[in-house]
Amino acid sequence: MGTGVRTTARAAVPGLLLAGVLLVALNLRGPLIAVAPVAGELRDDLAVGAGTVGLLTSIPVLLFGLAAPLASWVIARAGTHRAVLLAMLGVLAGTLLRSVGDVRTALAGTVVLGLAITVGNVVVPVVIGRDFPGVTHVVTAAYTSALNLGATLTTTLTAPLADLVGWRWALASWGLLVGVACLVWTAGLRRQAARAGGAPPPPPPPADARPVWRQPAVWGLTLAFAAQAFSYYGVTAWLPTLLADEQGLSRSAAGVSSSLFQVFAVAGAFAVPALVAWWRRPSAVLLAVTATWATLPVGLLAAPGLWPLWCALAGVAQGGGLTVVFIAIVARSRDLAENRRTSAMVQGGGYAVAATGPLVVGAAHDVSGAWTVPMLVVLGAIVVMAVAGGPSAGGRTEERSSRG
Repeated sequence: MGTGVRTTARAAVPGLLLAGVLLVALNLRGPLIAVAPVAGELRDDLAVGAGTVGLLTSIPVLLFGLAAPLASWVIARAGTHRAVLLAMLGVLAGTLLRSVGDVRTALAGTVVLGLAITVGNVVVPVVIGRDFPGVTHVVTAAYTSALNLGATLTTTLTAPLADLVGWRWALASWGLLVGVACLVWTAGLRRQAARAGGAPPPPPPPADARPVWRQPAVWGLTLAFAAQAFSYYGVTAWLPTLLADEQGLSRSAAGVSSSLFQVFAVAGAFAVPALVAWWRRPSAVLLAVTATWATLPVGLLAAPGLWPLWCALAGVAQGGGLTVVFIAIVARSRDLAENRRTSAMVQGGGYAVAATGPLVVGAAHDVSGAWTVPMLVVLGAIVVMAVAGGPSAGGRTEERSSRG
């Protein structure tokens, strides 16, 4: 009997819709990272300074925080499935607009990209909680892995494309991946509607409309996500420079650290659901993630020669940290509306802090003239993640399931 139940559960997973979720995720980080490999060509062609080029990556991260309430409102008005499609159309428009015209057009396209991706950031975890019951943890892991895969693809392929067709067409070409995501997502929705006989899903049972900002656990998750994202963006921005300064690595060799940091995130994203299922304590998993995160600053200070190991472990931790926070959001939300509001608050507050990560870590280096203080700043953020996130991620999962 148990085997039959498991087979039915697997068959019930909407495969085409899952493919749509993963394709959408590929487009929620990749377009932002695509600017870095062609920054030199873009700066020369547009006749701007490095600071202006930096805005093309920092503006969207800031909007992830500031525009999260707007994204929540859009999702409430349009519905979850339409909001995903709107987000992808916005990413397509921003990608194309950024690739034509002068610097003003590029900045305008960047703002459109940031707003559209903010909607995607908030709505996809809501979709996962709604449309993939029973396999939420696994789909969340696949989603966070796809975020890192999208960043890896654009980092790897944008420069070779620019050598062939120029930086404008190289950036615009990623719009093709957005188009594929829109087509697969639409096809997945149609198939799901056909299986359901065209009837809308039943409304969720009413729940007490307690504001999420009055819930201490949501504030704890917000602080944990902020510390996770602050560490991620701060380390991503400065790790190659640190290794070049401290280890005497060439620019290309130091760049390998970024690859390790991104690739090993996939392992962390899939390890976390397995640990949640095994330990049945998301809070314990979050503390294990923070302990792994701490190996990077501590390791680089105590044994810098082992930097490949520390980069790999930190990659596992950053992929796992994102996943465990998303799992906690879905697990603690009583209905679709609370899921949306919690996701908006956690990501909004978190990304607003994360936008300062590269600036704070860089300023700490400028003031101190070395990399010890910046690594202590990152370690402090990791401690905040443990202290705030541990009690907020939740206790035994079966206890919450019985209460729900």
